[in-house]
Amino acid sequence: MYCLQCLLPVLLLPKPTNPALMETHVMFIVLYLIGFFLERKPCTICSLVFLTAVFLICYSGVGNCIFWGNCDGHQYRPPR
Repeated sequence: MYCLQCLLPVLLLPKPTNPALMETHVMFIVLYLIGFFLERKPCTICSLVFLTAVFLICYSGVGNCIFWGNCDGHQYRPPR
């Protein structure tokens, strides 16, 4: 499970509160993961554990996913 050493911090990155920065955050996460998988070539078990963790986090609750901000479909409304 040494492969997961660099993948687990990705799950702990906080999402930006500003919706305008969400696209940049998602792009950073996706590019980091692509670069990691191309450079380090983690084992199959570590890849499956990581993808299972991402799947469980994304579908465990509303707004928890690391790849998109409004999982529940609500649009951001600025405070009045």
